[in-house]
Amino acid sequence: QVQLVESGGGLVQPGGSLRLSCAASGITFKIYVMGWYRQAPGKQRELVATITGGGNTNYANSVKGRFTISRDNANNTVYLQMNSLKPEDTAVYYCNALYNVIPGAKRVYWGQGTQVTVSS
Repeated sequence: QVQLVESGGGLVQPGGSLRLSCAASGITFKIYVMGWYRQAPGKQRELVATITGGGNTNYANSVKGRFTISRDNANNTVYLQMNSLKPEDTAVYYCNALYNVIPGAKRVYWGQGTQVTVSS
């Protein structure tokens, strides 16, 4: 059974920092591209950042320079360090695991989400 369990969300003031964690089980972690997505009220879910098993990263323009994604393949965990947080970063943040089995066939898993609220 695959599980992605997020933690680390909460309430933070503008300019503050949070570190999200996602612990994965039931998958061969190192072969999966891990990602963080977010969904604000009334908006579509959007990509925040991804990281390959080898450590290649990709970021949404809105978070470049402020957020850092990293992973620990030995402990099956992916992290999102969020600095200089803004009210517009408020959303539910979801952990994602993606593996391209063959072209056109993917395995995709989602966590349950963790709320991040940036407010004074």
